[in-house]
Parts: sequence; C-alpha cells; structure tokens
Amino acid sequence: MRVTDHLPAWDWPPLLGTLLFVALMTAGYYYNVTFVQLGLIDLGTRLVGLTETRVSLWMAGLALLTLVAAVGFGVAMDRRGWSRAFRTKLRILLAVVTVQFVLTLWAPTIRSEAAFGAWIVAASVALGVGFPTSFSLALDLVPVPDRGYVAAAITALTYFAANALPLEWSIGVFSRVMAVAMLPGILALAVLVSGSVARVESLLDCLSEQSKTIGPGRFCRPTPPGTRSLAFWWPVVLMFGVFFVDSLGFLRIIETPTLVLASWQSPELSTRLLIAVVHVIGAVMAGVLYVNFDLRGLFLAVFGLFALTHVMYTSDLRVAGLFPALARNGPSILNPLFYAVAVSFYTTLNFALWPDLSTSATVGTRSAIGIGVAGWLATFLSTAVALYLDHAEYTLLSHLNLVNALALLLLFGLLVGIYGRRMVRLARAEVAG
Repeated sequence: MRVTDHLPAWDWPPLLGTLLFVALMTAGYYYNVTFVQLGLIDLGTRLVGLTETRVSLWMAGLALLTLVAAVGFGVAMDRRGWSRAFRTKLRILLAVVTVQFVLTLWAPTIRSEAAFGAWIVAASVALGVGFPTSFSLALDLVPVPDRGYVAAAITALTYFAANALPLEWSIGVFSRVMAVAMLPGILALAVLVSGSVARVESLLDCLSEQSKTIGPGRFCRPTPPGTRSLAFWWPVVLMFGVFFVDSLGFLRIIETPTLVLASWQSPELSTRLLIAVVHVIGAVMAGVLYVNFDLRGLFLAVFGLFALTHVMYTSDLRVAGLFPALARNGPSILNPLFYAVAVSFYTTLNFALWPDLSTSATVGTRSAIGIGVAGWLATFLSTAVALYLDHAEYTLLSHLNLVNALALLLLFGLLVGIYGRRMVRLARAEVAG
C-alpha cells in the first residue's frame, strides 16, 4: 500500500491523512528545535539572569521529566487502548497543543527562577504526552512503504523553514512566530475532533479504517521485537549517540560568532538558503536510502558524516591557529553544508524508525522510549554538558575534539559490532554444518 497509488483515482482520504501527519510533525519538530532548544537558553540566561551552569541543570531536568512523562503516558496509551483509537489521539493532541500555546505566550514574561522552573515542569508534561501521541499517528496515516519518504518530507520542510526564515534566536521572537503558527493548528484540530462536520467525520472514518490495513512496522516482521530485546535497544542506543553528538557540537558552534555568522545566522540570505537547500537534499537522500537499505548502513552513514564534519571543523581551527593569514576569508561554507546533510540523515531516520519498530498495540510505549531516551534525553543532556563546558572555559578546539572523538568512537564501535555479528553467524553456520 502506497499513498501514490491513490493519486490516479483521486482517493483523497489517504492523501489528506499523509498531509495531516506531515503538517503535525513538521510544526511539532520546528517548535522543539527552535523555541524549546534555543529559546529556553536565551530565556534562562538573558531574561531570568541565571548562569549557564544553572540553566544547564534546568535543561537536564527538562530532559528527565520529559522522559518520565513520555514513558508513563506511552505505557498508559497502550494499556488503555488509546494507541488504537484514532479520534482519541487527535483529542489528546489538541489538548497538548493548547497547553503549549499557553506556555508559548507565557515564556517571554518570565523573570524569576521559580517561574522558569514551573514552566519547565509544565512543558515537560506536555512534551511527554505529545511525543507518543504524535508518533503513533504514523500507524493510522502513513503506509509502511512510504514512511521513509514522509519522514524525509517532514525533515526537509522543518529545516528549510528553520534556516531560510531570518529570525533572531531569542525567546521573544520565537514566541511570537510560534503563537501565530499554532493558533490555526489549534482551530484545525478543534474542527477535526468536534464531531459536528459531516465531511470531516467521513474523512476520519476512512482514516480509522485505513489503520487496519497498514499493518505493523517494517522492523516488526515476521514478529515484533520485544522492549527488552537487543533488536529494539540497539537502535535506541545508537540514536541516543547520534542526538548527543549532534547537540554537543552544534550548541558550541552556534555560540561561536565567527562560525554561526558564516552559516546559520549569516547576514547573507544566499548562505542561509544554500544551507536550507542542502538540508532538503540530505533529507531526500536519507528517505531513499531508508526505504532501500537496512538500519546498520544508515547509522554508519550518519556517524561517518558527523565524524567527517567535525574533522573539517577542527582542521580549519588548527590551520587558522598555525597560519592566521589563511583564515582571513572566514570559515569554509563546506563545514555547515556537511553538517546539514548529517542532521537531515539522522532526523529522517528518527521520524521513520519508531513507528517501524511498533505495532498499533505497542506504538505508545516504543515511540515514548525511542523519542524520550534517544531524542530528548540525549539532546538536553548534551545541552547541559555543552553549557557546562563553555562555563568551564573549554576552548572551542578542545570541545569539538571531544565531539569528534565521540563520533569516531561510535562509528568504529558500530563497524566492530557489525563485523563481530557476522563472524558469530559464520561460526554458528560452520558448527551447524
């Protein structure tokens, strides 16, 4: 079953369902990578007046609370049958987005640490409920063969908007932009769950029936991996490593004016557009590879790209230190372009992976563990580490050397694991023969 099969017959419900999923996930991810990850740092340090170390502790708390809320709610979804109830998930999502809308308006007015902490707690609960709910919609709306391409579309749209739109990275700007963007979404979700529009109800009926024909995820065949099995946890651990490496490096890069002004906050629109376009190209590449290759090859590509990118960054810094004259033209644009490809690769993988490791009865728990551990816990723990290292006056080169060492360790560790697994299989085959 593929969404494109419905185009010649103009079968609208599957097409609209896919578009709904792309719109919801794109908006949610844009909110997380801009307002939450970047905006909270600005709020805590500039408006509340906390030290970077103190903000790092609150960010780590956000990660842990979100993980607990996500796993708790994901388990509840599966046990109560909400994971299989399409309309129920839309109602939950409406409640989550409404709470986040209020929090978005409230954030720029915060001036005390107590209020900042209260905001963190409320946001953690909303995020924790939102993750398993939104990712579980993939099993209702996106056919298995299309998940790589749909994940690529979400990644491409999110990063194109994040890089092409000329926004100042401050909590006030993020709040205004997100509030304007969220209000139409709240109204649209309210119409969907109202039960008062006949055509909408007919569409929801079709989408509810569609989930029965989509079946389990790609990696649940012939049997789904258990949540205690290696088949489930090795992707979780590797994705945790990917998020940790990305955030630990990126947050230091964007705190370095010479690097960020030559890339993501360049005054030249052409530079930002180039990065945005490369993000799109990387997402399309990742979507095609996801559909045609296994997870090991995709993770090797991601770790290899991050290792190469940080080698390029550290090499430029060493050359600039030894030969200052060569650095007068500024940092190379190739560095952020390779970074953009690496980020698009793993983000596409992240959006497709968790639904493909799940069935309709288990998607709440598995997506909660996957996103909670591999996504938010890794991202915000690395955010806390990055802020701490910056406060401890680690040099830029030392910081990026550490990130590169982690990327290389994960790359070679995965290679050794693949080789070892192959040797074990050959040994068992020889014994059996």
